[in-house]
Amino acid sequence: MEQPTPADTSLPPVPDQEGKRQALRRMKLVALAFLLGATVIFLLTTWAQSAGWPGWVGYVRAASEAGMVGALADWFAVTALFRRPLGLPIPHTAIIPSKKDVIGSSLGEFVGANFLSEQVVRDKLRRVEVSRRFGEWLARPENAERVTSELATVVRGVVTVLKDEDVQAVMEQAVVRRVVGQPWGPPLGKLLQQVFADGAHYKLVDLMCDRAYEWVRDNHDTVLRVVSDRAPTWSPKFVDAMLADKVYGEVLSFAWAVKTDVNHPMRLALDKFLGEFAADLQNDPDTMARAEQVKQQILDHPDVQKLIGSAWSTAKGMLLNAAEDPSSELRRRVRDGLRNLGERLVSDEGLNGKVDGWVQGAAAYVVRNYSREITTIITDTVERWDAEETSRKVELQVGRDLQFIRINGTVVGALAGLVIYTVAQLLF
Repeated sequence: MEQPTPADTSLPPVPDQEGKRQALRRMKLVALAFLLGATVIFLLTTWAQSAGWPGWVGYVRAASEAGMVGALADWFAVTALFRRPLGLPIPHTAIIPSKKDVIGSSLGEFVGANFLSEQVVRDKLRRVEVSRRFGEWLARPENAERVTSELATVVRGVVTVLKDEDVQAVMEQAVVRRVVGQPWGPPLGKLLQQVFADGAHYKLVDLMCDRAYEWVRDNHDTVLRVVSDRAPTWSPKFVDAMLADKVYGEVLSFAWAVKTDVNHPMRLALDKFLGEFAADLQNDPDTMARAEQVKQQILDHPDVQKLIGSAWSTAKGMLLNAAEDPSSELRRRVRDGLRNLGERLVSDEGLNGKVDGWVQGAAAYVVRNYSREITTIITDTVERWDAEETSRKVELQVGRDLQFIRINGTVVGALAGLVIYTVAQLLF
């Protein structure tokens, strides 16, 4: 049976660890040199004082002794942060390893109280002017091009990852079936009724009348042949020709009248028919049923089925081509749109204020509802760290600066010892 993999309790790697380790080692040697220097001076001055050297030796001895004590005290204080000095189980030492979880919890509470409060976040975002700065950045052509390129990469990735059969199934489920499930009659009738009421169909009627007149005018022989073919067999040919010519003339005159007279009875009749047809599509069951039959015939047509089946493939190819071509119309429009948006964010105070309000509201919502979860990341992460490794990592980051405490302790202790000895000599 496969054993579960234990959780990784190590800290993330820190860049340039070796350089920091060497710098820490050098500073420890420097601090140690101050301690050893104070110790050597103390020993020499103690010998010199016992050997009867002049009184100034006492001042040096007092300064070196106090410096040595200060150096030892600060060495103990700095060392106690990270480990037990000399390995002795002294209380309140090895603070970081033993109090790691408490420090992580306190750090999380500090961040939550001082950085993740709604008032702090809103005030910071208000002063930062996110929308204006983002607008200035986005208005630059190179930045707009960069964002467009990144969006194109995202589109390519998403389109490539999606399986064609899955997308096709979703399209059929969400689009085709929805179209099939909705009756076409009432919405089509309502649309036509609005078109007829606005008179938008007049140009189409004019076009039909023009084409009808032109066809009659250009097909004299066809009209004569149709009339002659319908004539009785006993009728003389010259009579048929005269009759056909008469019929052609009447048809041509009728077509011309319909073409030129906008109030012709034929046009009025057509308008009435179209209006009644639009009303029947909304109210007449038989007309609506026939519209459904026509809809089903259209959807069942092989060419329509083929179009539906290839819709995603066609759209996918168009998207990929447009996303990969930097000079494509799609990328150009996106790029120009981003630049215009950036310029508006800078110049349009109303839009600027709205976007800032949205950003502040979104950030406040996250802080208000998820600040606990965010700070938990800190505490949980610190709890997973190994105590000894945590101590070493922290010492590596700040230990070099802490060695100055030891150096300062040596110097300040020496000065304090010198002052105390001097005051004692003056008073007593």
